[in-house]
Parts: sequence; C-alpha cells; structure tokens
Amino acid sequence: MSKRKVLMTAGLLAAALSTPIAASAQSTPAAASAATAAAAPAPIELAGVKYDGTAEVAGQKLQLNGAGIRYKAIFKVYTAGLYMNAKATTPEAVLANTGPKRIHIQMLRDIDGEELGKLFTKGMEQNATREEFGRSIVGVLRMSEIFVQKKKLKTGESFGVDYIPGTGTVVFVNGQLIPGEPIKGEDFFNVLLKIWLGKSPADSDLKVALLGGAKAVASNRNAAGSGR
Repeated sequence: MSKRKVLMTAGLLAAALSTPIAASAQSTPAAASAATAAAAPAPIELAGVKYDGTAEVAGQKLQLNGAGIRYKAIFKVYTAGLYMNAKATTPEAVLANTGPKRIHIQMLRDIDGEELGKLFTKGMEQNATREEFGRSIVGVLRMSEIFVQKKKLKTGESFGVDYIPGTGTVVFVNGQLIPGEPIKGEDFFNVLLKIWLGKSPADSDLKVALLGGAKAVASNRNAAGSGR
C-alpha cells in the first residue's frame, strides 16, 4: 500500500472513531445526571435550617423559589421558604401562578400560638383588598384556630402550608397534616402569601429573599414589622 493510501485510511479511521465517542460522552447517564443537578436549585441553609432545592407537593416536584429570615429589630424570629413549579421574581408572578405552591416556616424563637395567629390575621387584612379578605375569611379563621390549639410554637418547630390545585390549601405542623377539610379555592393561599409578598410585608428583606433576590442585609432590615 502506498504511503498516501495509508495516510488516507488512517484519517478516515480516526474520523469514524471520534464521532461516536463524542456522541456517547454527551448521552451517558453521568452526563445527564450532571445536567439535571445543574438545573435544580441549590439548597439554602439559614440559621442552621436547611431548605432543599426541591420539594414534592401533590405528586409534583417544585423548586425552591427563595428563602430568608424574618427579623424583628435585631432578633431572628423564623425562617421561610417558598416552593413553586416555576421561578417567579415578582409578587405578581407568584400570585398569577396557578400551580401547586408551598410556604414553609421554621421557628427560631418561641412564640405564643394565639399571638402568631392574630399577627397573621392582621398581616392578611393589611395586604388584601376588602373583597379578597372577605372571600378568604373561612381560611383566616381556620388558621387562627390551628395556632390557638397549638398554644405555642417553640424554637425548632415548623409549619407549612400547601396549595394544591383542585383541592385547596392544607396545613402541616411539624410535618404532620392537620386533620379536616382543605380550605377551598385559591384566594386564601394568595392572601396568606401577601403577608410576606404584599404591599406591607412582614419583612421587606424577607420579601426580596422569597423572590430569589439577595439575602437579607442587616442594615436594611425592616425593624418596624409587627412580628409576623
């Protein structure tokens, strides 16, 4: 075989081998897993409380939209994390999303249950229109009743509220579902979210954090909040 033919054969063989190798590298399970991991939101840890990058609600995987700490003056009151099926960076986008949602709260100090219920009720009333609050009154009373029965939420305890399309809103305390019928309709859950995302939020830095913005900065804490 001539030297020219040898070189041509070697070149064709190299080209044939390089193409499947590149393709297989892109489609390996490890590569797919790495791509999925890169797409998933990173977990966030705040004051020793970890919020996973994803959570499951009604069989659907949600992503962590944002998480932050509620401050009252210089004191840490609780952490909060918001989960949704799509990223939202404005309150309007969060409220317009009709998919499942979750808000999870973990206490960083003890608080009286009845007091917390009253503060949440006040927060909802301040941030909702008269019509919105009126349509949500059954849910507002239900939340207040849950906190009154709990009597006290201690440091390290948690509660979560899930919105499930077609079912309504359900409440968990320390991971346990509170018995009873779900709170019907979407209005109540959106009014509840306005405690943190409304025009008069419990903590302006926490609002930014829940929308996926920068972590709360000490100098910008909303010290005028009422404890919600």
